[in-house]
Amino acid sequence: MSGVIVTGPPKANLKDVEALARYGVATVSEAMGRTGLLGPCIRPVQQGVRVAGTAVTVLSWPGDNLMIHAAVEQCGEGDFLVVTTTSPCTDGLFGELFATTLQRRGVRGVVMNTGIRDTQALREMGFAAWSRAVSAQGTVKATGGSVNVPIAVDGQVIHPGDVILADDDGVVVVPRERARETAERAQAREAKEAATRAAFLDGQLGLDRYGLRETLKELGVEYRTHEEFTGERP
Repeated sequence: MSGVIVTGPPKANLKDVEALARYGVATVSEAMGRTGLLGPCIRPVQQGVRVAGTAVTVLSWPGDNLMIHAAVEQCGEGDFLVVTTTSPCTDGLFGELFATTLQRRGVRGVVMNTGIRDTQALREMGFAAWSRAVSAQGTVKATGGSVNVPIAVDGQVIHPGDVILADDDGVVVVPRERARETAERAQAREAKEAATRAAFLDGQLGLDRYGLRETLKELGVEYRTHEEFTGERP
């Protein structure tokens, strides 16, 4: 497998990245029309962490982390490393030593479409990580691959420089060209949700706030008393 290491790709504006970091993954995905989510199998190794950064992408051979070493050189302040392989792999391609060098370079986190290891150490050092599996299985450094090329994870195409946002709910990718627009839409959605939350705290039901009673009626859903439904009398 040959490959390429692309240097200096364009990245989303840091202000837009920081704006997106204010919102949860679910809110941002909804703001993009319920798109951009990586699958539910990509899970955090920590809890209570939300982080956003610009993608540095890696395409590796299964069981081989050579290209992660190559990618470290391309990583800088505010980046988010995203790694996938040419075919499914759950080996532990990433661990504490990689996290140490990336943290030194200002990288905000990693998304591994593979396995990850040294999870306790990662939590202790405060390096945010999401992965498809946790595995102590080691790897080799023997096969070429690519850095900063478009990759696909769970049907989502991730380009270098796109925004990666991750929290307890999972991971979402925001195309860099849509970062500012999506942040604005997320802000509007959060304001709307705040108003709804206040209404629910005041006792309003979702059936009424969202006009769902009419929806139920249109779908033919009927209200019946227990006696009408069962024929039993109290």
